[in-house]
Amino acid sequence: MKTLGEIEAEVCQGMVRFEQDYMGRGPTDIRTHLIGDLLVVRLQGVLTAAEQHLVKTLQSEKGRDLLKQVRVQLMEAARPILEVMVVEITGVNVVSLHHDISTVTGEEVVLFTLAKAPLFREIKSRPNSTR
Repeated sequence: MKTLGEIEAEVCQGMVRFEQDYMGRGPTDIRTHLIGDLLVVRLQGVLTAAEQHLVKTLQSEKGRDLLKQVRVQLMEAARPILEVMVVEITGVNVVSLHHDISTVTGEEVVLFTLAKAPLFREIKSRPNSTR
C-alpha cells in the first residue's frame, strides 16, 4: 500500500508527463494534494509561448476566453487518459474532473472528485533519538 506522499508524487509525475506529451510543455512547478475524496493538482507555468502571445495580442477578454475554450476542449478530450492515470495510482474511480487556467498567472488547477477516499499507509514516526 502506498503512502499519501507516494500517491501525491505519482500524480505529479503523471500530470507532468501528460502536460509534456499532450500539451507540448510541462509546468515549471506542480503540487498535488489528496484531501479525502478530492485530488487537487496545481500546476504553474503551463502556458505555451503561442498561448502567451495570443493572450497579449488579442483584446484581453477575447484572448482569455479563446484560450480557456481551447484548454477546456483539450482537457475534455484527454479526460479518459487522466482518469486512467488517477485510477491506476489511487485505486479509486474518478467521479468528475474540474479544470481552470489563469491567463494572467499561467496557473492551472485540475480537481478530481473520487468515488471514495483512497486508502494509504500511514508513515510511522521515528522515536526521538537522545544524544
